[in-house]
Amino acid sequence: MADNTQPIDDSAVVLTDETGRFLPCQVEQSFQLNNREYLLLLPIDAPIEIFVWQQDENDDDEVLMDVEDEDIDQIFLTAKAVLAEQNLTLQRTAITLTASGELPEPEADNCLTLELDDLDDDGNAVTEEFQILATCFYEDEEYTLCTPLDPLLIFAHRTGSGELEVVTPEEFQTIRGGLEEKLFDLLD
Repeated sequence: MADNTQPIDDSAVVLTDETGRFLPCQVEQSFQLNNREYLLLLPIDAPIEIFVWQQDENDDDEVLMDVEDEDIDQIFLTAKAVLAEQNLTLQRTAITLTASGELPEPEADNCLTLELDDLDDDGNAVTEEFQILATCFYEDEEYTLCTPLDPLLIFAHRTGSGELEVVTPEEFQTIRGGLEEKLFDLLD
């Protein structure tokens, strides 16, 4: 995915995707690896995930499923209206949906843990924790609007022309060891 940038200041950039949507990000770290500048970015506004409750194919239980990107357009205005009731502004940004405004404090009864299809290095199921911000209904389906409790970190590299490009999963796997070493060096 090719991304353009316009610097806001030295500590922030704006990623732009191929559809023209943008995502303002804070630059958390910048470093050189393999003669290329890499940046570790954190979206300025809160990332938002939309899940839908669907019947599990294997039993009668309902499970939370990711809403596919092409289906977000259908639910977007409803989700935006529901979040506006909490003084949050839902935005259709590059890479992820975001919400501007002050998030409520997470509490045990409004958090959930989802088991992802991935396995960690030890072979254990990867989980991700979310804070539930709201639920809504659209065409007889229940949707849950969440924000991840862990920060959404984005790796990007600067191209020869000075634009930023988000690191693809394949590229990340090839440079992962070097990135981890650089990050650990920065933490020391």
